[in-house]
Amino acid sequence: MTTIVVPYHQDERLPDESIPLPPDGATVTVDASLPDGSIWPRLTTLYDEVARTVADHTGPDAMPVVISGDCLVALGTIVGTQRAGMDPSIVWFDAHGDVHTLQTSTSGYLGGMALSLAMGRHPERLAEPLGLRPLSEQQAVLVDARDLDPAEADFLSTSELKRYPVDDLSSAVLPGGALILHIDVDVIDIGELPGVRFPAPDGPSKDTVLAAARRVLQTGRVVALDISCPWNPAADQQDVTIRTALIEELIALR
Repeated sequence: MTTIVVPYHQDERLPDESIPLPPDGATVTVDASLPDGSIWPRLTTLYDEVARTVADHTGPDAMPVVISGDCLVALGTIVGTQRAGMDPSIVWFDAHGDVHTLQTSTSGYLGGMALSLAMGRHPERLAEPLGLRPLSEQQAVLVDARDLDPAEADFLSTSELKRYPVDDLSSAVLPGGALILHIDVDVIDIGELPGVRFPAPDGPSKDTVLAAARRVLQTGRVVALDISCPWNPAADQQDVTIRTALIEELIALR
């Protein structure tokens, strides 16, 4: 199985060492020549290349692992599986809701809109240029999302998008058909994973998250594993060691 590395946070190329990988295994790194100008065409160019790479490595006996520095890369993963002839739903592990829009976000941080964009909000920004078939609210499950802004909580209170604590995630609450398993590592408690860009306290343990992810994979319906690592540069060797071990455990899930 191929590991696809996308060393970007939005349109910023990260140093290779920002995503520490185990030494063994087949790895493909996505690099793209991004156009000058505003961020949306730059992201479209990058995610189109991600989608092409994912499509090339997706099939009945091939489940790619996509590792990046940003949840927005999941749009490229979704498009890639769609181009490979699939119609996947998504299971979205995250400390945050990621269901903001350009109108509701107070920070303007695009990563906080990733799931919303995947479900077709602001289609002219990414969905239409990429050829993304937006996911319906019934095709997404939000896991944890303990740190919600008021606008996100309001949206979820009336949405058909379901949200579950990590411990409550089971095959019974998952959408049918093919699945993409998306894990933003900041879902893990900050006591075990320091240095994330947007820390949210009181999260589940790493072992709890891994166990829930295994329950999803045991359905046999996961067609891609998408891992987002939105963390700051490592402060010391201990950070590097923790991150390397976590990525190794996440890759081993498949």
